[in-house]
Amino acid sequence: MLTTDSINTESADVDTPTEGTEQAPAQPTFADLGILPDIAGALSDVGIVHPFPIQQMAIPVALTGADLIGQARTGTGKTLAFGTTLLQRIVVPTDPDYEFLAEQGAPQALVVTPTRELASQVGKDLQVASTRRKARVLTIYGGTPYEEQLAALEAGIDVVVGTPGRLLDLADRGKLNLAHIKVLVLDEADEMLDLGFLPDVERILAKTPELRQTMLFSATMPTAIVSLARRHLRHPLNIRAESAGEESTVPTTAQFVYQAHDLDKPEVVARILQAESRDRVMIFCRTKRSAQRVADDLVDRGFSAAAIHGDLSQVLREKALKRFREGKVDTLVATDVAARGIDVSGVTHVINYECPDDDKTYVHRIGRTGRAGASGVAITFVDWADLTRWKVINNTLGLPFEEPQETYSTSEHLFHDLGIDHGVKGRLVPAKEPDHGVERKRERSRPKRNRNRVRMRNGVPVTGDQSEGSSAQPTAEAAADTSAPADKPRRRRRRRRSGAGDTSSQD
Repeated sequence: MLTTDSINTESADVDTPTEGTEQAPAQPTFADLGILPDIAGALSDVGIVHPFPIQQMAIPVALTGADLIGQARTGTGKTLAFGTTLLQRIVVPTDPDYEFLAEQGAPQALVVTPTRELASQVGKDLQVASTRRKARVLTIYGGTPYEEQLAALEAGIDVVVGTPGRLLDLADRGKLNLAHIKVLVLDEADEMLDLGFLPDVERILAKTPELRQTMLFSATMPTAIVSLARRHLRHPLNIRAESAGEESTVPTTAQFVYQAHDLDKPEVVARILQAESRDRVMIFCRTKRSAQRVADDLVDRGFSAAAIHGDLSQVLREKALKRFREGKVDTLVATDVAARGIDVSGVTHVINYECPDDDKTYVHRIGRTGRAGASGVAITFVDWADLTRWKVINNTLGLPFEEPQETYSTSEHLFHDLGIDHGVKGRLVPAKEPDHGVERKRERSRPKRNRNRVRMRNGVPVTGDQSEGSSAQPTAEAAADTSAPADKPRRRRRRRRSGAGDTSSQD
């Protein structure tokens, strides 16, 4: 399934002009930009016809083989901006020139991404775009077995998409040959910087031919990324899909910032999940423990939710993400690192359960909604301790929320802002009663104390009127006395310890 990062539907068409009005210029198609019919046709098969601005600007330049730096906001179609040209510039086994390759089966294109989830999505998008061209695309990342990846590399691959760690691992082992790379793409380069991958990226670049085409795509351009581009790109053309003064956040996303108490946040979230026109929801937390706690709480309240964070294995993360994509769960609670690159269609609401650390994190989080021209809602909770941090984010991005409104789960403006019915509750199912069955079972299984046990002295049963010094041997009468009902109360015996350590009875 193609992600919304690369979906351009017919809804982007201009309105049909009425009589007497000037005819609006027709939007270009991918074929108009010079994309091969097989690639353009494969995109058309899934409803992708008209390119977005970053695609219109980048594709003609990329087809010439020039290096470029593409900068555009998240969710504006960067994947197909490099994906279509990448697929067009390689030689696939069905092409007549394939037999003239220096080494058949060696990868000709490489896409480096910062996270596993993004690598998986880019790989799927490239596979969809190459359904007619039949390019062999392999996605490589950690947390998965080596066997399948090694077998695919041995059989022959045209395009490799992967994360830096596993790519370097296979290259150092001699299993991944990067000596014939024609096109290299660094996707979300600013996120690779944030995650500390730039040294690994440098090592990967050193293993590729110097005379290659390099495309670097990023939402922001920090100094380290600019330095990387200067060292490894040859006279790159800078492409920016929006004006310099345009906002970093997507205009179609409605933003709400509330000052909320941590103990009341679960109730607020429960009500937001019952808002009008809400579809899939992503909730962001700072820590892995917090993400799991929020997900468990929502499930306990009757909502369909799943968590994705670094403590989960790659198999469980992919399973949770698949269930979210397929609609089996409609709420995904994630940490920032685990959610980088996640692109799922139909995300109508993003909730920042905890205030982001900086403006880049904020833009990344809320960019999960309002993608590909769709509208979305972004809600941010700011605790009292986070007010200073939020003011820095607010001022950096030029947002009008310097003083977040104090908000509780019963606040009238919460229901009004987000279209929540006043009759909704914080639970879809009743709270579970504490289960005391285990304790009761343990009590029932505990043996009863025998209060009529026989007192023994030196292995001989004694009765209450025997003196301590008695040496009487057990007799039938004495044994019978132990089982006979007591007609008179038993006299309590008091002991005292003598200097010699022995005891004596007191009458």
